Order: sequence, then structure tokens, then C-alpha cells
Amino acid sequence: MPEMDIKYREFARNKACELLAIDSPSGYTERAATWVKDEFEGLGFKASITEKGGVIADLGGVTKDNALLLEAHTDTLGGMVCEITGSGRLKITNIGGMEANNAEAENVRIYTREQFVYEGTLQLCNASVHVNGDYHSTSRSFDTMEVVIDENVNSAEDVKKLGISVGDIVCFEPRTRTTQSGYIKSRFLDDKLSVGILLGFAKYIADNNIKLPRRTYVHVTVYEEVGHGGSGSVPEGVTEAISVDMGCVGNGLTCTERQVSICAKDSGGPYNYQVVSKLIAAAKKEGADYAVDVYPHYGSDVEATLRAGYDIRHGLIGAGVYASHGYERSHVDGIMNTLKVLKGYLNI
Repeated sequence: MPEMDIKYREFARNKACELLAIDSPSGYTERAATWVKDEFEGLGFKASITEKGGVIADLGGVTKDNALLLEAHTDTLGGMVCEITGSGRLKITNIGGMEANNAEAENVRIYTREQFVYEGTLQLCNASVHVNGDYHSTSRSFDTMEVVIDENVNSAEDVKKLGISVGDIVCFEPRTRTTQSGYIKSRFLDDKLSVGILLGFAKYIADNNIKLPRRTYVHVTVYEEVGHGGSGSVPEGVTEAISVDMGCVGNGLTCTERQVSICAKDSGGPYNYQVVSKLIAAAKKEGADYAVDVYPHYGSDVEATLRAGYDIRHGLIGAGVYASHGYERSHVDGIMNTLKVLKGYLNI
């Protein structure tokens, strides 16, 4: 089979950047899911939206027996309006693991149910250093922070007249950047980078008219960040599922942003020994730069699949991502190494 060309790495990066520009915290993912469906269909693959709102794409294969499911997710962290204060500010509750102390002074977009979009900024209450003598000692949490809306509002009534109400979605600016040295910086690389990688892999299959030796499906889920993304919609015949999610980078781990990470165990327990071994063998076969690590604070879509009762073997890989759930960073080499492992795992 043809080598994994650099053009698929670049395609994956570009598609990830396009998807990063679409706000999609858990529970508000329709636009992102439609985009993902259209992208797989544009490459010539059948794709559909599940009742839950995710996307199932069929990459084909010789037989439906012993099928493989590749899982990634397009939902991200975010916020939801939980209170409108008397001064015209918004208190929010986090969606997923969004950290207040990480998101301070970040620009946000507020989406109303009437399809209006307003801008604002998440700030510490009484955010002026020249005024607030407790600025430095105040603990950052969603109780001590608020969204300052970029509109002339000074009361709760002013805010309500804009159409903003409790339950509205608050999306954080991703601030996506790419560098000449190959780094990708953005909020929500977890896991939109992996969706781009799976699109790059699908393009490799389509461009080279590859008939996969086993039936392979992609499930792009939309509730991973709240724990139940992969708990349904497993196609018939699937015996193995691999989460393609971010690889952890940090103290005590060996992976870097330029590698593909193969997870042996996370907070949910060990991954299937045989699958992990095959992933390592695939990396070696394709000459991928890889690391095997244990993630201390992590859970994946494929674990949700297992907890839902599906009788499958499971694994987890992903391009290394630093500063997870914050302003994240990865590298195009990590993309390429992940593509190589997928190619090697499917023996193409």
C-alpha cells in the first residue's frame, strides 16, 4: 500500500482547524456534527447522524465480521448560564471539565435559543486590580467569576431584553494558532484534532481506493466530555473499539506533542492487553514515533462503550497534547504518527 503521505497530515490539520472554529460544547453540537457528516460524505463514505446527535461513518471493508470501531468526539468543554445577576452579569456553570482559573479573561460567545449571539468575557467579579484589594488572594471558581456581556446592560431586566436566559450556552474562544515549526495551539484540540486525523485517514483510504481488510466504522460522539458519548450506536459486528483521543503529556509520562501516545491504563483501568500490544506492533511496523503511558486522570469514549454493556475489546491512542483542558498544544508530527498507527493496525 502507498506510504502515508504528508498531504494527509496537512489535510488532517486543516480540517481540525476548520472544526475548531465551530462552537460545540456538550449539548450544543448540531452544527459540528453536521459538518463532520458532510466531510465524510464528501470523501465518498456513507455517514449518518445518530438519534443522540453523533456521526457514524462507514469506511467499508471486506467483511462485517470482526469489525473495528474508531471513536473520537467533537463535543468540547464550555459553560451554561445559570443565573442573571442584578448588575447585568451572567453566572455560569461549567460543561464538562472547564476550569474557571484557566478560563479567566477569555472571550466568550453566548448563544440564545432565539439564535442571537452575544459576545462577552469571563472575568473575576470586581476584576480591576486598582479597585479590588483582594484580587490576588481570591480563589478562582465559577462562584467568584462572571461573564461581562459586551452590551449596554446594567440590570437583569436589561439582559433578559436581549433574549438571554438561564440555560443558554456559553462558548469559549478557541484561539487556534499554527506555527511555522509545526505546532498547533488551541482550546479544544481534545478532541477535534482527532476528528481531523480520522478525516485524514479516510481521505487516504479514498484517494488510494483501499479496500480495508475488515469492516471499519467511525463514531464521532457528542457527549464524551460529560461521560456518556460512546455509550451507544455500536454497529453490528464490531468486536474492537479504539478511542482516537488526545494523548496525555505531562510530568511522569514519556509522550511529547510530536509522538502518538498509546494508553495502557487510565483512571478507568487497563485497556485490553491484546489491543494495546497490537497498537504497539503497528507503531513499530510503520516506523511511528510512539510512547506507551499510564494516564492518572482520564476517561475515554470507549470506556463508556464498555460500561454500556458492549462485549468488545478496547484501546486508546492519540497525538500528544500538552495542557489538556486548557490552552492546548500539539504538533503535526503527532498527527502523522497517529495516522501511521491507524494504517498499521488495519494492515494497509
